[in-house]
Amino acid sequence: MIASLLALASVGAGLDWLVHTSLFRVRHVEVIGLRHESRGAVLAASGLAGEPPLLDVNATQVAQRLSVFPWIRAVVVSKRWPNTVELRVRERTPVAVAFDANHTLQFVDASGHDLGPAPLAANLPTLQYLHPLTKSWPFRRAGFNAAFVASRLPKAFSSQVSVITVDAQGSVSLKMTTPVTFVLGPPTDLTDKFVSVASVIAHSQLQPGDSVDVRVPGELAVSGPSSG
Repeated sequence: MIASLLALASVGAGLDWLVHTSLFRVRHVEVIGLRHESRGAVLAASGLAGEPPLLDVNATQVAQRLSVFPWIRAVVVSKRWPNTVELRVRERTPVAVAFDANHTLQFVDASGHDLGPAPLAANLPTLQYLHPLTKSWPFRRAGFNAAFVASRLPKAFSSQVSVITVDAQGSVSLKMTTPVTFVLGPPTDLTDKFVSVASVIAHSQLQPGDSVDVRVPGELAVSGPSSG
């Protein structure tokens, strides 16, 4: 019995030595889905550039290390023997833009994340937080509703939305390219409110400067030049 246990221990030690040899170290890293972050920076942060033994690669730890990159939403890490790791990256999708405290235009995703610089010609709505008390980025906190609404805009009129404003109470308004403003209020019953917006755009004669209150979709109210 003792001889058998010693033999098994010896085999186990031999296998452990074998899988930690250079033959089974990470030699190839395949990165799929990465568009906005530097591949070199991602490899360095992942810990895979140092060619660790494939057996020692912890998929959860690698994914956590890469979560610090603004554009990376999630990473699926797969190991393929003898020496390959695949990183399948799921990036965040910008739904709007907003100016930061330095007045630099930034991409914003549906959760309000600041994804990094955007060109001034970006064809996305601009988020505005009304009457900020500080210069901190508001769209993951008090101004989150603006990013959320941007992510839910229907194709029927999304291209006509120029600015999405939100106040400290979370009330949201859409300023159109016309320019006409639609007051949505809180981001509840958005489907009904968007139907009302689309209906007004299609069937009403609005003038620049008009404001349409759709907080209660069945009880619309128009104020501004054409209502006077």
